[in-house]
Amino acid sequence: MELLKRPEYPLSSKYDPAWVVANDMGPHPLWLLEDLARDLELRPGMRVLDLGSGKGVTSVFLAKEYGVQVWAADLWIDPTEAAANFTGLDITALKAEAHALPFAQGFFDAIVCIDAYEYFGTADGYLAYLTGFLKPGGQLGVATPALRREIRELGYIPEHIKQLVGWEAIAWHTADWWRFHWEITELVDVTSARLQESGWHDWLTWAQALTAHRGAPDPALEMLERDQGEYLTFALLTARKR
Repeated sequence: MELLKRPEYPLSSKYDPAWVVANDMGPHPLWLLEDLARDLELRPGMRVLDLGSGKGVTSVFLAKEYGVQVWAADLWIDPTEAAANFTGLDITALKAEAHALPFAQGFFDAIVCIDAYEYFGTADGYLAYLTGFLKPGGQLGVATPALRREIRELGYIPEHIKQLVGWEAIAWHTADWWRFHWEITELVDVTSARLQESGWHDWLTWAQALTAHRGAPDPALEMLERDQGEYLTFALLTARKR
């Protein structure tokens, strides 16, 4: 668990690593969110949608660290299970599919999506749909698995990645791909689009910690060890609605 106390992530280090591990649904969500939030302007009282919120770790972080009102929306986790983490916090848990969100147009000041956008956000029309729920000037922040080179450029999916996720890796785009994908719509102004330099190492550290804690290899561990940072990282993306 001490591997998960990182000076690079002082806010995340305040949270019990055992609690984060118990709510595991992928790479360390608080490290991703804390880094992404450096490119956002989150203020107390804002309405924030946590899209693909899983068991609610990121929703708790948003509410506690930034004082925002959070709507935690996920398709796969029962809202009652997630809400068990939300006692005393201004968080509303709900079950929602990313293409059928039950909100009014222009309702949110910000939408945040940690390690989920790759499942639905690559579609050409999705940005237009999602930003409909943002106020003018509202912010969108996404952290998503990325490759350092486009698969189209490589001409293949690296074997060690394909063995774990198969064709799904075609949705792991570079930051430059995402910047163009958003900017060309003229719906948003992209305020940052960067590859996380520590992304592979952070993910590896998380997989090693899970492996040690559970006494069995984390599914991503072999892929990450073989990669050695050659391809794998995360893209951190922020934009404002025009």
